[in-house]
This record gives sequence, C-alpha cells and structure tokens, in this order.
Amino acid sequence: MAEHTSSSITIEAAPADVMGVIADFARYPDWTGEVKEAEVLRTDAEGRAEQVRLVMDAGAIKDDQTLAYTWSGPHEVSWTLVKSQMLRSLDGSYVLTPAGAGTEVTYRLTVDVKIPMLGMIKRKAEKVIIDRALAGLKKRVESRP
Repeated sequence: MAEHTSSSITIEAAPADVMGVIADFARYPDWTGEVKEAEVLRTDAEGRAEQVRLVMDAGAIKDDQTLAYTWSGPHEVSWTLVKSQMLRSLDGSYVLTPAGAGTEVTYRLTVDVKIPMLGMIKRKAEKVIIDRALAGLKKRVESRP
C-alpha cells in the first residue's frame, strides 16, 4: 500500500461554506498558487464535478492533469488521477468535521511521479502541497463575506 501524507487545519466557518469553496473549481486560480486553469469536464446528477482538468504550475513542476472526483455526503470529497503528463498516480481527499463554531479540514494526499524520486523527498513535496492548499483554503473561506 502506498504511503500517504495528511494534515489538518481548523477553519472558522461551517462545513457547508468550506465545501462550497472546495467544490468551486472555476475559482481555484483565484486562491491557489499552483492552479492556473481549472475546467469542469463532467458533472454528476447533483451538479457536482465528476471530472476536472487542472493546469498546474508549481515552479519547476508544470502539469496538465485530469482528476475524477467522488463526493461522499456533504463532508467528504476524494479524487484520483485520470491522466497526467508528470504523474503516475494521485489520490487525495478532503474530510470536513464540525469543530465548535468552525470546521476541521483534513487533507490526505498520495502522489507518484513518473520520474524516479526518493520516498522521503516525495513525502516532503506532498507535505508542502497539503500545507499550501490548507492555508489557501482557510484564507479564502475566512475572507468571504
């Protein structure tokens, strides 16, 4: 089984507000540093994204990837890689848990790149991706009116 990296953050907002930002892929370029373009390719019967194309630019790493999303109730979304130029696999999830007046958000990520990379370096890269994503999500949600 592949190793994963995870981290959590508390956001001062209701779970529905947090999930609203997570599900709004068109706005990802506004608040994530790495996503330059996001396009929903397919939605489910409830209008939620099932497949999303993301153009990523994280400095040395640039990629055009398509992810498949699975929505498990109102507090969890997971995704898996459909296609990518640089990645062999990518699995991730956001799990939202009510926490007092806010929401604890846990982000879990497993990435396998096509180029050889030491496991320790890969885990470090996953941690950076997760920490940036959680910080950006918190800032975006908490700055909304």
